[in-house]
Amino acid sequence: MPAHNAFKAALAASQPQVGLWLSMASPYLAEVSATAGFDWLLIDGEHAPNDLYATLHALQAIAPYRSQPVVRCVAGEVALIKQLLDIGAKNLLVPMVDTAGQAAALVSATRYPPLGIRGVGSAVGRASQWSARTDYLAVADDEICLLVQAETVTALGNLEAICAVDGVDGVFIGPADLAASMGHRGNPGHPEVQAAIEGAMRTIVASGKAAGTLTSDPKLARRYLELGCTFVATGVDVLVYAGAARRLAADFIGTCATPAAGPSAAY
Repeated sequence: MPAHNAFKAALAASQPQVGLWLSMASPYLAEVSATAGFDWLLIDGEHAPNDLYATLHALQAIAPYRSQPVVRCVAGEVALIKQLLDIGAKNLLVPMVDTAGQAAALVSATRYPPLGIRGVGSAVGRASQWSARTDYLAVADDEICLLVQAETVTALGNLEAICAVDGVDGVFIGPADLAASMGHRGNPGHPEVQAAIEGAMRTIVASGKAAGTLTSDPKLARRYLELGCTFVATGVDVLVYAGAARRLAADFIGTCATPAAGPSAAY
């Protein structure tokens, strides 16, 4: 079959893609999230306990639905990238990319020789449907969507060069780490951080690459989309659940609680 990646095609066509972060590390909740209608779902392997098996199970849970899975690896390691691609990840988000050289090395890790250094073992992998996709090796390079995270002052200084790397499909601005790098740890909403984020997004969009980010603030999410940001995650599953659970508890705890029994009631 021909190379096809719906998420990559949407980014290339500058079609806004609204997503949700999956940090719960539960394939069951990943499938629930896939029924919500998001364009993409981020399986987080950096700050959530999604190992290789958990990532595989999440990919399998999401597969029947229209939401496109994006996998964030814990680091841009060649061996790990190979494993993630072999289990069927087509869209990769790699954290902490500070230079064009790092970005180019990641492109190489996602391509088969002679264009890159990805090891050839697809015959026994989910990516090729265990060799049912007989043309997989011919189309695999074109199917991969590589997104890199620029989330430090150094990365922003090298942003134009990172965007110029052939094979990088998009650049994701990490607000929390960028804020820390700028001396505003824990405050990504600081005006200086927001100005840097907006400037970075304009640079990415002007380069012709897709710009992305994560925010749980609906107003900010809409602002980023207005700036031309193409892939925006608008929440995190575990925080959505935590918020809903805490509101539910607050609504009932203290209003329906049974009064504590007195001493005589214990006998």
